[in-house]
Parts: sequence; C-alpha cells; structure tokens
Amino acid sequence: MNQKETHEKAILVGCHTNAEDELRFDYSMEELGALTETAQGEVLASVIQKRDRVHPATYIGKGKVEELNVLVDELEADIVIFNDELSPSQKRNLSAAINARIIDRTQLILDIFAQRARSKEGKLQVELAQLQYILPRLAGQGTALSRLGAGIGTRGPGETKLESDRRHIRRRIDDIKSQLSVIVQHRERYRERRKKNKAFQVAIVGYTNAGKSTLFNRLSEAESYEENQLFATLDPMTRKLILPSGFMSLITDTVGFIQDLPTTLIAAFRSTLEEVREADLLLHVVDMSNPDYYHHEKTVKKLLDDLEVKEIPQITVYNKKDIQHPDFVPTAETESVFISAFDEGDRHALKEKMEKVVMAMMKRYDVEVPSTEGKLLSQLKNETILRELLFDEEGQFYRCKGYTLEDHQITGQLQKFSE
Repeated sequence: MNQKETHEKAILVGCHTNAEDELRFDYSMEELGALTETAQGEVLASVIQKRDRVHPATYIGKGKVEELNVLVDELEADIVIFNDELSPSQKRNLSAAINARIIDRTQLILDIFAQRARSKEGKLQVELAQLQYILPRLAGQGTALSRLGAGIGTRGPGETKLESDRRHIRRRIDDIKSQLSVIVQHRERYRERRKKNKAFQVAIVGYTNAGKSTLFNRLSEAESYEENQLFATLDPMTRKLILPSGFMSLITDTVGFIQDLPTTLIAAFRSTLEEVREADLLLHVVDMSNPDYYHHEKTVKKLLDDLEVKEIPQITVYNKKDIQHPDFVPTAETESVFISAFDEGDRHALKEKMEKVVMAMMKRYDVEVPSTEGKLLSQLKNETILRELLFDEEGQFYRCKGYTLEDHQITGQLQKFSE
C-alpha cells in the first residue's frame, strides 16, 4: 500500500455529555485518535467540551467554536474531526465558522473502509455507505448549486444542480444494490459448494486491532495485510489451516468490530460478516493489553448475537499476553486460551485446543480399511481426526481409529468398513 507522503494535520473534537461515563468517553477519544492515524492523519490536539447535551446547531458551544477556529489557524490544521456523527445542519454551520475541512467519526471510518476495501463487494459496500451518508447532507446547498443564471434558456424554474445530484446519487445507490445482490447470490452458491465438499470452517472474529490478521497469517502461513492499525482487514479472506493431527479446515479472517458503529455502516458491512454465520467454529480474539478490553469483548458478543450465531462453538483467544494489561481479568464464558500470536508454542497450543473442540463435535469410528483403499486412507488423514493407524500384515488391512463429522460424506463411506 503506498503511504501518503504528507500526513494531514488534524484536530479532534469531542463533546462529553453528562450522560456519558468519563472513562468510556476517554476511550472513545483515544480510539478516534487511533482511527485518525490509521487514515494517515497526524493528531495535533484534542478539544473537549463538557456539556449537558450536544449543541443542536454547532455540536459544541458557540464560544468553543470560536476558540477552535483560533486553534485551527494557530496550528495550521487541515481538518477537524468530530467524535460523533454530525447532523447535516451542524456540519453546515461548523463549515461556515471554521477554516478547515470538517468531518465526523462516520466519515473517518468510511474513509478507512475505502482505503482498505480490496474485493469488488467491499468496494461497493463502502461506496453505498458513503452515498447514503452524503444524500441527506446535500440539502440546503440548493441556492449555491443552482444552474439558473442570466440569459436565454436559463430563465424559468430549471433544475437545480442539487436535484440532479440527488437523482444521480439515488440512481447509483439502486445500481450498487442490484450489483451487490448478484455478488451475494454468487457467494451463496460458492458457499453451498464448500458445504457439499464439507470443509470444516473456522472464522476469526474480534474487535478491530485485536490481532486477528496476525493470528490468521501465523495459523495459515498466509499473507493477509497485517499492521498495527484499526480496520486493517475489510474483506473476508479464506485459507487452509491444518490442525496437529493433519485434519484440514478452512480459516477465514473477518473485518474488525467496533463499538458505536454508525447504523449506515452496520448495514453496509453485514454481508462481509455473513461468512461468520457459515462457520463451524469461531475464534474470538481479544486484545488483553487494551485497557478497554472488557467493552470490546462485549461489543463483539452483542454483534455476534445480532448475527444469530449463538449455537456455533466458540473459543475466546486472549491475545498479546506478553504485554497484558495489569487490570486484565478473563471473563469468557466459552473455552479460552491465552496466547501471543507471534509465539509458535502458543499457536500450537491453540491448534490443540481447536482440535479438542472439533473432536467434541464429532463421532468416533473404528474401522478396518483394506490396503488397496489408498485414496480413502489419505482422506482419513485430512478429513477426519485420525488417532490410530495400525497395519495388520496377516489381513492386509489398516486398523483406523479416530473421529469424523457426522454429516461428512466420508462418514458414509466408512460405514461399509465398520465392524
């Protein structure tokens, strides 16, 4: 990815209302800073105002707006980033009062999504969310955008540029939605095929920047984009993962979850998370070095509940144990394991834990397979968890013991060899 040479200089603005707990507010401001850095911005300063509620016209109070404008000129900031989604009128008023570009948290996240999206679907989802964000914010600029001027052919009502822009955006939204529905159908078909071949599927989920891609790469020896940044991954990627016994599964890396994700974005990225619903096992990665790990874990749990994946077995993977936060206390209700994704021994322990959980979902088999059945024997190594393989010289057969998934086609084949 080519880095922008010049980092845009940003000032962050947050409004701490009385209803919001101090610690949560501090974390959300820290996260805004991390998001800004991910979008290649440089944070110059943070401006915070305590109020009973957000100012309806300018988000922060009028006096604070003037103060902010002085700070913008003084620090020569290019951009001012607000910690909440601004209403169309707030955005207009602030743009008129401040000599810098005004964006809000939603736009910032959208910008990162736009930088990160790789697949056609990811790019379309981002564009859709951006257009849905822009549409209500076009209002009120009608006079400035009007195409009416003096002279022949321009008199009369005419069509304002605003109306044609709106029409154009709505057309584009419809176009994207129809393209997306085609892509979703394709993916459904692809998934059906994978289900038929019944590869066991593992999905990695977790809060953004918890270390999912690092773990994904190390577990599957893959090259997913990995960096200490928020939202480093947007598109689901699927690769092979081989467990200690030789059992082959597919592992999918997914987009990071985030608390208070704007509703327009939840809809846009739901389909990216659809992969999660197809998984046979979830690895929920939690960054145990982050002071707000508990809320991160809760955010992911809530979004997983929304996706209705309660019945899928889960392992909570507490990651970054080498830099664990001093107040960290594990709260997982599922099987859990403590690792550093960079440590080979830890990764092996995780794979062994995964194998145990997979075995609990399988049924035992004990069969005698003739030595002529070479293909079946190699399938047993890859597609079941083979625990014992003994060759009987006299009978020229292999005694195989292990575990297999009940609805896998190989289970049917084993039927004829079982005693």
